[in-house]
Amino acid sequence: RNQRVSVAFFGEQSRPPRPLPRSERKTKVLSFINLLDVGEVYSRLLDHRPVIQGEIRYFVKEFEEKRGLRELRVLENLKSTIFETNERVLPKCEQAMQNNLSETFKRLQAANAMIHRLQEREYEARKLQADKVMAREEKCIAHCEEFMKEQQKKRAEVDEEHRKAMERLKEQYSDMEKELAKYVSF
Repeated sequence: RNQRVSVAFFGEQSRPPRPLPRSERKTKVLSFINLLDVGEVYSRLLDHRPVIQGEIRYFVKEFEEKRGLRELRVLENLKSTIFETNERVLPKCEQAMQNNLSETFKRLQAANAMIHRLQEREYEARKLQADKVMAREEKCIAHCEEFMKEQQKKRAEVDEEHRKAMERLKEQYSDMEKELAKYVSF
């Protein structure tokens, strides 16, 4: 135990290790055997890999056997369901679809005809309303033109009356001026 450790520095030579005495060699061998025993104890107590692997193999085997039977039952149920669907349900569905499809098609044609008639009525109503509006507009324009002609005629008459009144007033004032000029000269 009080072994001297020799350290060689750069440029120095180290001494070769001296052989161990017999008692020390025996201690080292026993400690190595103890280490082997510890490894075996560890593997038996703490290393459960072999047991776990066995359990896993058993579980997989059981699962595959049970699963295989269960899947076989599921496949048989699917087969019977598909057979029943092909033989009974599918023909009934096809017949119902054909019956309902023809009835639906007839209803669709009737609805289409009704919509077409409604569109024609609406078009005729709009056309009639547009014609009425155009007639009112033309009537209004004609009335407006007639009114404007009448107004121009009345304006011409008023202008003529005004001109005549102006002439009369001019004559009257010129006569009054003449008479006034007679009296002023006195």
